[in-house]
Amino acid sequence: MGQQEGPADQVAADVKSGSYTVLQVVEALGSSLESPEPRTRARGIQLLSQVLLQCYSLLLEKEVVHLILFYENRLKDHHLVIPSVLQGLRALSLCVALPPGLAVSVLKAIFQEVHVQSLLQVDRHTVYSIITNFMRTREEELKGLGADFTFGFIQVMDGEKDPRNLLVAFRIVHDLISRDYSLGPFVEELFEVTSCYFPIDFTPPPNDPHGIQREDLILSLRAVLASTPRFAEFLLPLLIEKVDSEILSAKLDSLQTLNACCAVYGQKELKDFLPSLWASIRREVFQTASERVETEGLAALLSLTTCLSCSVLRADAEDLLDSFLSNILQDCRHHLCEPDMKLVWPSAKLLQAAAGASARACDHITSSVLPLLLDQFHKHSQSNQRRTILEMILGFLKLQQKWSYEDKDERPLSGFKDQLCSLVFMALTDPSIQLQLVGIRTLTVLGAQPGLLSSGDLELVVGHLYRLSFLEEDSQNWLAALEASGALAALYPVAFSSHLIPKLAEELHRGESDLARGDEPTKCSQHLRCLQALSAVSAHPSIVKETLPLLLQHLWQVNKGNVVAGSTEVIAICQSLQQVAEKCQQDPESCWYFHETAVPCLLALTVQASMPEKEPSVLRKVLLEEEVLAAMVSVIGTATTHLSPELAAQSVTRIVPLFLDGNTSFLPENSFPSRFQPFQDGSSGQRRLIALLMAFVCSLPRNVEIPQLNQLMRELLELSCCHGCPFSSTAAAKCFAGLLNKHPAGHQLDEFLQLAVDTVENGLGSKPSRSQAFTLLLWVTKALVLRYHPLSSCLTARLMGLLSDPELGPAAADGFSLLMSDCTDVLTRAGHADVRIMFRQRFFTDNVPALVQGFHTAPQDVKPNYLKGLSHVLNRLPKPVLLPELPTLLSLLLEALSCPDSVVQLSTLSCLQPLLLEAPQVMSLHVETLVTKFLNLSSSPSMAVRIAALQCMHALTHLPTPVLLPYKPQVIRALAKPLDDKKRLVRKEAVSARGEWFLLGSPGS
Repeated sequence: MGQQEGPADQVAADVKSGSYTVLQVVEALGSSLESPEPRTRARGIQLLSQVLLQCYSLLLEKEVVHLILFYENRLKDHHLVIPSVLQGLRALSLCVALPPGLAVSVLKAIFQEVHVQSLLQVDRHTVYSIITNFMRTREEELKGLGADFTFGFIQVMDGEKDPRNLLVAFRIVHDLISRDYSLGPFVEELFEVTSCYFPIDFTPPPNDPHGIQREDLILSLRAVLASTPRFAEFLLPLLIEKVDSEILSAKLDSLQTLNACCAVYGQKELKDFLPSLWASIRREVFQTASERVETEGLAALLSLTTCLSCSVLRADAEDLLDSFLSNILQDCRHHLCEPDMKLVWPSAKLLQAAAGASARACDHITSSVLPLLLDQFHKHSQSNQRRTILEMILGFLKLQQKWSYEDKDERPLSGFKDQLCSLVFMALTDPSIQLQLVGIRTLTVLGAQPGLLSSGDLELVVGHLYRLSFLEEDSQNWLAALEASGALAALYPVAFSSHLIPKLAEELHRGESDLARGDEPTKCSQHLRCLQALSAVSAHPSIVKETLPLLLQHLWQVNKGNVVAGSTEVIAICQSLQQVAEKCQQDPESCWYFHETAVPCLLALTVQASMPEKEPSVLRKVLLEEEVLAAMVSVIGTATTHLSPELAAQSVTRIVPLFLDGNTSFLPENSFPSRFQPFQDGSSGQRRLIALLMAFVCSLPRNVEIPQLNQLMRELLELSCCHGCPFSSTAAAKCFAGLLNKHPAGHQLDEFLQLAVDTVENGLGSKPSRSQAFTLLLWVTKALVLRYHPLSSCLTARLMGLLSDPELGPAAADGFSLLMSDCTDVLTRAGHADVRIMFRQRFFTDNVPALVQGFHTAPQDVKPNYLKGLSHVLNRLPKPVLLPELPTLLSLLLEALSCPDSVVQLSTLSCLQPLLLEAPQVMSLHVETLVTKFLNLSSSPSMAVRIAALQCMHALTHLPTPVLLPYKPQVIRALAKPLDDKKRLVRKEAVSARGEWFLLGSPGS
């Protein structure tokens, strides 16, 4: 064949150029084609076929007719000639110019003259390709053959063993059925020729170039078997037989195929096999040791019941659904009376699977099972038995949520409402924590049933949730009660407003009194619970209008000095406010209400606190602490990110003039003793509030125009280099960077950038403000890196230059961590910042080579800074990007482990641990160094480093065992020391790592 490729290509090129016609090529090959020697004829036909495969689109109709007749005649030739003939026919089957009738003629000739299964795999594949091509282009002609075409294909496929050919053959069978070709009397034969491969038992050979997986064959065959109800009488007995076999894969495949079949079958096909199918599924769920078989069995039962539920019946036909469900109930119902026995949960799962199929099935099973379970709950007094029964009831209640009932009286739960409520309330007052938890979950599901609970029931529900939230000590319970309160408050806002909010308000005032008296911590913890409860129930706009004023009023009480409170109390209030703000984000009206109410209040409080006083108040200064302002930043940012551009523009015209011009007219209680001038005022109190300005303007949508932007940017730039208050200067730098990141490209952006660069250079050259200028450089660089601005490379290079600076070098190294990390307050995607995808990968590609080169050329005392910067970059890089570069960078990472700086050590260990799992081959080349360094770091003074080193020792066990075995005794001895570490978390990691090293090389490890 190889000898012909060159001439075939040349001849094909001549035909394409018009030098010859195909018929002239046939004449030129005449002596070869008519040779008495079969091999010579085969070579001649082979060359012609190769030319046709390249030139079939150029053939004229008359040429096609002559060639088809020639090739059909040659199908009767010697067996050596047949493969080349089939290649030619494949080329002709692709011709657009094929006259009507010839496709049928070719297939008849192949069916009659060629014994396909005696051919080689590649030649059999050619036959399947010819059939596929004709089915795609000549469907109506082939359908004219009737059942003869189906019978011919059955003969072609019968006995096929190669998976490459089977994939094509299965596709042809599926097309035969789905495109409605005539199967005639050959339905059973077609089923037999395909079902003989079920279940698929194929393991691909190692390094298989074709990439065919067992799953490909399984899905392809399943598509055939489940494609027509006409296979049902043959397929269902086969599936039952395979489900009952001992082979796990056969069980799984059969159940999954049954599941697929139910989508196309009706009652008629299933009727005779339902008892056997149910018996097989029941046995698998009752007795199986495999969760997967149980899952597939339940899925098959769901599909069977769905099929019976959806079948359209004639008026005189028997409804099989009721009898099928009655059988299921008969076999499973009595097991529900034995909550301690092994079959209780399999029975419940089977009943729930059947009930999940349709509203009819759900009603039938629920109406039978619920009275029994309610009765069983009262018959059993032990908490663990009651919990099992209530969990089963919960499962059936969840199924009811799937179906909607237009008529309230139709709802199957209506008749059981009082019993269910009584039972749930019993569970909620039971001493068992676990039973209470199931009760809370059941209560949430009951409440989700529309119109089920009356106003009296809701009052009791709220009372129980209040008790669980405040009077129970167990943290699991009160957290679950809070979650349930939030879910139900969204559905029943009036009930919660009437019965819970007043109690919470009373609890809040009582908490204020307790705080004022300086009472014991338990009362304070209840007070914190009250704050969490207020935020949890703020799940409806009407409730937010009650809870938000309560929280803000409480904050005012703190500020007025009526309550003795530290920063913890204020931060807790702010965290509750933030949770309310998050809940409001889904509703534009609530979002604006929260913003309009809370943001001016927070600003008024802090502005008041920042004013100079004759008698300094400790309470007021709490509001200006960094942690408190950071909590307020989160509230204001969350309240701003989801504003519509129109409303955000309305808000920005008030808040920016507040900071630039001291316009406090929109603030509540705005009679301040002096002007608010954070940019002009020398006191650090007012300047600290720039953090709140940052939270607002850096969370605005990008298309909102900021008034007096030029003045604002210059003021921020000036404040960012003031050295009196690091908190204020950092907030100003972050605010400037956030605005810079969102500013559209153009002349004004270039001006701001030039100003920033000049300010940074002047600041770095001046001793007092070097640190502030460096912080500004860092944040401006980050703002530009995120948006791929061209200037970012220059600023990054400037930052790298500072790694050699004696004073700023360590801080510059830590700066790389900031550049690669996600922030929470500014430059976030949620805050509409311009953050390009894969900015980390781009930063890595652009800057790591320079960092590596800088490390090699730097003096010895500066090298740790380069290592630290590199470690931060690599630690935050997506691992798929790092893996290809690992061989060149690993030596530097290992050197970083010897750096005395614990931050570098921790960052490097965090980087190496996933690499040990994902690149074992590369890492195993350095196993001796890794073992030594990890063991040394396991006795580091830093607890975090000790834990990370032990986690890496654990991860080392994923390297190839032969590489590790020489170090096993040394490691086990060395890991004995951290077993006695004074910190429990370190001891825990040591036990885990040492255990894995002990098992290394043992059988089954």
